[in-house]
Amino acid sequence: QVRLVESGGGLVQAGGSLRLSCAASGRTSSLYRMGWFRQAPGKEREFVAAITWSGGRTTVADSVKGRFTISRDNAKNTVYLQMDNLKHEDTAVYYCAATTTGAPGRYDYWGQGTQVTVSS
Repeated sequence: QVRLVESGGGLVQAGGSLRLSCAASGRTSSLYRMGWFRQAPGKEREFVAAITWSGGRTTVADSVKGRFTISRDNAKNTVYLQMDNLKHEDTAVYYCAATTTGAPGRYDYWGQGTQVTVSS
């Protein structure tokens, strides 16, 4: 089992920045990939970014490319999402996810979510 705890959400003005953190515990030695998703009110959950745990290979959604950066600190078992030039449409609950397999798009563990609100 892998437990994920997100932090760093909050209220920010449009154009501002926030950094989300996701700390993993448990079977972290088995981690293959970690990612960030978000869900706005009335909308489907959408992929934001992902990073492989060993090689650090990243994937970022087109909607946030150039503004959001995903990174990880293996020593701290933590993945980060640096969000710059935030827009009102970035308002959502952001979830951290992880998987111990390489199956594309598969995530087995989820955090509780952290709210990000961008005021226009």
